Amino acid sequence: MKKLTEQLKKLGRWIAKPFSRVNRLGIKLMILTLIIIVSSEILSFTATLVIGFLKGGTTDTDAIIGPIIASAIIGGMLAFAIGNAVLKPLSNLTKATKRVTNGDFTVKLEMDFLTRHTVKQLRELIDDFNKMTEELRATELFRKDFIGNFSHEFKTPLASIRGFARQLCEDDLSEERRKEFAKIILEETEYLSELSANTQLLTNLENRDIITDKTKFSLDEQLRHCMLRLEPQWSSKNIEIDMSELEAVDYYWNEQLLAHIWNNLFDNAVKFTENGGAISVSCKKSSDDITVSVKDSGCGIPKEALPHIFEKFYQADASHASRGNGLGLPLAQKIAELCGGGITVESEPGEGSVFTVTLKADC
Repeated sequence: MKKLTEQLKKLGRWIAKPFSRVNRLGIKLMILTLIIIVSSEILSFTATLVIGFLKGGTTDTDAIIGPIIASAIIGGMLAFAIGNAVLKPLSNLTKATKRVTNGDFTVKLEMDFLTRHTVKQLRELIDDFNKMTEELRATELFRKDFIGNFSHEFKTPLASIRGFARQLCEDDLSEERRKEFAKIILEETEYLSELSANTQLLTNLENRDIITDKTKFSLDEQLRHCMLRLEPQWSSKNIEIDMSELEAVDYYWNEQLLAHIWNNLFDNAVKFTENGGAISVSCKKSSDDITVSVKDSGCGIPKEALPHIFEKFYQADASHASRGNGLGLPLAQKIAELCGGGITVESEPGEGSVFTVTLKADC
């Protein structure tokens, strides 16, 4: 950008004062400095044109008019080329920048043949501007979607709480129904609390790269503890749990934060595995990384949903038969990335899913 600015300053000087006068061997000459564009660089080119008078004699009209016409044609062509290759794109860039400052991120600058094949710096500037507007447009779209999804996720439980709270105000409500409605209200408030906490945690993690409060702990014991927390759920569904392939692994990281990954993956596995199904968890360590796999015999994930399951608020179960807030997997993925790894998934409808978490060994 600095180099382009310097070149444009030179261009301005040449355009302002293109002619200079000299006297050579008794001939009055006028030197015209032209601008040409070669190999993506602005260069100067000096042409000597005899447009003056011969000393002490009469000028040959053809000898004078010819160079004048030639210089006029060349000058006009160069002015047109410069205007289209440099000045016009800069003017368009200024207008586009004003639109962006007013919140219009749909603007995109086009380049004609001259601009695309001449000044390299200007071409790069336009390309960078278009990339910037694309990123701003994507960010704005995400912001609107996030607000819309977040509002929707809050609206349903709030309406439920309001409705059952009104029912509790009825004098003729039986004690049994009163307890039932109070339980529903409690479940909805817990859902809202979890949604709010996950949203805040995910937002905080997206704005930081350094994790604090690291301690050394047993990763295999953490996996067992997180699965044990869900014992009432998988016991009631008679699900077989296999954790026999857990290697003893010590890990140095934020223990509480890492537990979010296992809690989410285990909860999903139990939730989407039918009665009498099976869930297996393995943990293996190599010299470079640690791999944890969670395999279930559940309903699986539709093929068209696989590319989107790590998107915020996305739920593969469109019927919402199994309730979730659509933030668990994005949060787990972000935490895994902060550990220098990530989460991948393999799934076939009706055949279950396998989630594989990779963590950097020396994170």
